[in-house]
Amino acid sequence: MNDKIYISKEQLENLKKELEYLKSEGRKMTAEKLKTALSFGDISENAEYDEATALKERLEKRILELEHIIRSAKIIKDVKNKDRIFPGSTFELLDLSTNKKYTFTLVGFGDADPQKKQISAESPLGKELLNKKVGDIIKVKTPKKEINYKITKIIK
Repeated sequence: MNDKIYISKEQLENLKKELEYLKSEGRKMTAEKLKTALSFGDISENAEYDEATALKERLEKRILELEHIIRSAKIIKDVKNKDRIFPGSTFELLDLSTNKKYTFTLVGFGDADPQKKQISAESPLGKELLNKKVGDIIKVKTPKKEINYKITKIIK
């Protein structure tokens, strides 16, 4: 399993800011909600306490997720290797069953945009494309079928 998470510098900074906020302000707000809920007395039938506890669990889960992403982050730099696909590469694929060509750009975590034909390196297709070269054939399983693509061109 690839433990690197490719990410833009801007996206990484956004995640670091979110983590800092959740660890400080987020935890303070959650603690206040728990304190208020506990002040109502019996917690066995206290909906506010249940809600505050669930909020705390979601907050801590998100903090762990962000810490993992930040720890595993690999900043996307300008692509120097033009003969292999890495985040930042734009390339052309040929669907071998339909002969239809597609042009995509491989991007990092959180930057995917299907409207702009940007595929995340974390997606199933993105993971298959990583480090491939022109002429390589990749297989991608979808819920309905397996699609075979041939890499026909790396543009940049």
